[in-house]
Amino acid sequence: MDAPAVLLPHHVDREIAHEFAAVLDPAIAGDVIVAETPEESLEAVRTVEAMATWGVADEWLDVAENLRWVQALSAGVDSYDHETLRERDIVLTNASGTHAEPIAEQVLGYMLTFERNLHQSARNQARGVWERVAGGELRGKTVGIVGVGAIGTRTAELAGAFGMEVLGTKRNLDDAPAALDEVYPPDELDELLRRVDYLVLACPLTDETEGLIGTPEFKLLSSDAVVVNIARGDVIDEEALIRALQRGRIGGAALDVFSEEPLPSESPLWNLSNVLITPHMAGSTPHKNGRWRDIIVENYEAFVADELDAMINRII
Repeated sequence: MDAPAVLLPHHVDREIAHEFAAVLDPAIAGDVIVAETPEESLEAVRTVEAMATWGVADEWLDVAENLRWVQALSAGVDSYDHETLRERDIVLTNASGTHAEPIAEQVLGYMLTFERNLHQSARNQARGVWERVAGGELRGKTVGIVGVGAIGTRTAELAGAFGMEVLGTKRNLDDAPAALDEVYPPDELDELLRRVDYLVLACPLTDETEGLIGTPEFKLLSSDAVVVNIARGDVIDEEALIRALQRGRIGGAALDVFSEEPLPSESPLWNLSNVLITPHMAGSTPHKNGRWRDIIVENYEAFVADELDAMINRII
């Protein structure tokens, strides 16, 4: 029996797909198929047993008779049809951990930007204005991290290295990382909010976390607090966030994710001086191919051996 092939469908950027295929192909026994058009993806998915992808289209599931494993190239898998995958006995694994380092470093960059008022200086430079601004220090400040998985844990480690007090929320308090100074269960989020200078959202989007941070939560934050969202846009009530920023209820926000992407040009967030916007790129890194490869190779070997319980980052 031939070793199963792995499909990279067309919505994996062509250049990225070919670069990744060149890294992955020598590392697994089967072929790596790169589809460049919707038609090629639909044709290939009819026969393949495995794919590495940003998502699975409904029409693919309609014809994917042999599909048994989907490897998400992201940590977030809220866009996948979990119910159908479960009904079809299709394993879903994610890429949790591959983006922890770049995202954690970007979170530190956000916090340094606000603490040192670099965003104000950048605006002054664009206007050609010499205007002295004052900067603070992260040392001694408190950061609260909602969701201490791979990304939250690495963020906690870097924040701790800067001398920050690090708080976090985690469902299982028994396996909280050592980098946390204190850990709260999710139902004690309010206590964390009252204490933080920086609030970092690093949780997955679920029914429980959708709209997690809204008007009541913004009222608990200090007027100087900065909200950092590298989770999913819908974890925050975006309209409530805009009101909190406009009214000075919080000090600022650094946002990499939004309820609608690209962020519409008419969004008030573009024009708020206390907002830093990045285009959902916090996970970008030149090292992603190697990190993807390591996860997929380990999972591929377990998949071929029919040891599905040994597959890492398994969601379904």
